[in-house]
Amino acid sequence: MRPSYLTAAAWLLMQGTAASVAVAGAAPRYAVADMPAALRENAHAVVRLDEQTLVVKSVSRTVETNRRAVTILDEAGADWAMQVVYYDQLNTVSYLRGTVYNAAGQALRQLRPSDVRDYGLSDGFSLASDGRGRAADLRQATYPYTVEYEYEVVSNNPLFYSSWRPQPQEQLAVEKSSFRVVTPANLPLRYQERHLPVGSAAIASTEGTQLVYQWQVHDLVAVDEELDAPPVSELTPAVLTAPTEFEVQGHHGKLTSWQTLGEWTYQLNAGRDELPPAIKARIASLVQGETDERARIRKVYEFLQANTRYISIQLGIGGWQTFPASSVAANGYGDCKALTNYCKALLQAANITSYCALVRADEPDIRTEFPSSQFNHVVLCVPLAKAAKPDTVWLECTSQTTAFNYMGSFTGNRHALLLTPSGGKLVRTPSYGAAENRRERRADVYVDAQGNATASIRTVRTGLEQDRYNFLFHSLDPAEQKKRIADVLPLANFSIAKFSLAPGAPAAVPSMVESLALTLPNFAPPSGKRVFVSANLLSRWASLPATVGERQADIWLDNAFAYSDTIRIHVPAGMKPESLPSPVKLTTTFGSYSSQIQTLADGTLQYVRQLRMPVAHFARTDYPAYVEFRRKISAADKAQVVFVKNES
Repeated sequence: MRPSYLTAAAWLLMQGTAASVAVAGAAPRYAVADMPAALRENAHAVVRLDEQTLVVKSVSRTVETNRRAVTILDEAGADWAMQVVYYDQLNTVSYLRGTVYNAAGQALRQLRPSDVRDYGLSDGFSLASDGRGRAADLRQATYPYTVEYEYEVVSNNPLFYSSWRPQPQEQLAVEKSSFRVVTPANLPLRYQERHLPVGSAAIASTEGTQLVYQWQVHDLVAVDEELDAPPVSELTPAVLTAPTEFEVQGHHGKLTSWQTLGEWTYQLNAGRDELPPAIKARIASLVQGETDERARIRKVYEFLQANTRYISIQLGIGGWQTFPASSVAANGYGDCKALTNYCKALLQAANITSYCALVRADEPDIRTEFPSSQFNHVVLCVPLAKAAKPDTVWLECTSQTTAFNYMGSFTGNRHALLLTPSGGKLVRTPSYGAAENRRERRADVYVDAQGNATASIRTVRTGLEQDRYNFLFHSLDPAEQKKRIADVLPLANFSIAKFSLAPGAPAAVPSMVESLALTLPNFAPPSGKRVFVSANLLSRWASLPATVGERQADIWLDNAFAYSDTIRIHVPAGMKPESLPSPVKLTTTFGSYSSQIQTLADGTLQYVRQLRMPVAHFARTDYPAYVEFRRKISAADKAQVVFVKNES
């Protein structure tokens, strides 16, 4: 699948800025004084004018034009002064123009064609990619100012129609934005409206043989950033569009359902799973005598991981059509489509049926109610034919290190489009909840008479909780791993005496084991004859900041997990606990929490903390109760044990 390109800001900051030329004599436009004052509240930038038009010329060609003027109020909004327009074999940029205005609306600078810089958009892992960008940068040192860009893109890839998102970020207000689609009557537009203000629904009309659809919004105040809020795409207006029919480089398809999209993709890649006889024989030998179906799949998957590597290849129709399996067998590399297709062919050689599945990786789940091309990755789905009850193995074929039958945060907990001979079928990838996403920590803390301490800590992370640490283990050397771990430890004064990171024992979901030996100078400095020790060593939660005004967004808790900490505190014989914090137990719809400290038979104190959070959504009116839940956790996490020294 075609990769997501760098943002305009990231790309231009990497490459430098484009030059521009001063403009004189132009009439004032976009004066800041003319902007409604309410649009400046909580905003870093204000869209003054946004005009987006999509013209469907035929089943195989579209033209998109954009004109957008943005007033940038401060440095945090400066990304809007940059623009990158992407193109490739299937998309051509007709023009890119730009002008910058001062606060009074006087034109300061204007881009010339020679000022627009053209870049190959290499992502660092593509063997071949035709993706490029035309980039401009009109950032100014003095605020506020306004930047206007205009550009046109002619596309021979109408599988993707334009979508309209007039307010794609927080802290961005919109004075006026419009979207217009013109299409032949025999190619009616499919669209979905989301979060539109009253009176902003589509206005449809007919102009000769053309259908015209129009939308417009105005005076949208900035959406403030709020903790545990939905993505901004769930809060602001949008119109998603898609074709009913399309043609890409001679390959015709219909897009009226998930079934038809899957049918087109399946047919595009049909017949590309033939393997050389030598590979077939090798796979037959590999699984010979193995009767367990899951074990046979694992052997084939491990063969794939040991003999291939991921390299992206994105040229024209190659964004959707795979290289043949024989090519991967000969070269040992491929993109996500090619490696998944190759693994499918290997399994077929082992008499196991599997299906490629399109998925949107590393992004929010697709809009299941709006069939359209929303995918950027391919994985493999393997139904178990011999299982006692319906079961499925999922394989990430682009990684040499991803565990067998594990999708993780990259492709788990979402929908995928299964590509079958009869067309596409929406299915769910594996879900990982609190039972799978665990962090279990055990530590022994030894405090001396001077208040210094050492700690021995073993942390086991499973499921989504281990994803980041698995990446560290496989991509960095131990010294860099140690540095990354040190950077996130919530301790003011420490040094790491020993460190190791390693995979845990094989299980249904993978795990990583982190072992630490810490030196903690001045951990619990004496105060007279008393010593105050924080029992919660590494897992303190902060309370939420006070809300200014009324909460605007609902509460979305989208990460389920279960944390468990057991900390044993060892002190010299001359120190005895004077007071212990009371046990705390919280059971709410937001989650559950408990903590308690008890004295063991040998005089050691044992602190046990447990926190379990679900995936759940709550109304914004529940926010005060959620804040109180977090406040109680924070207070319990700060509790200290008071020891008193025996004077004798």
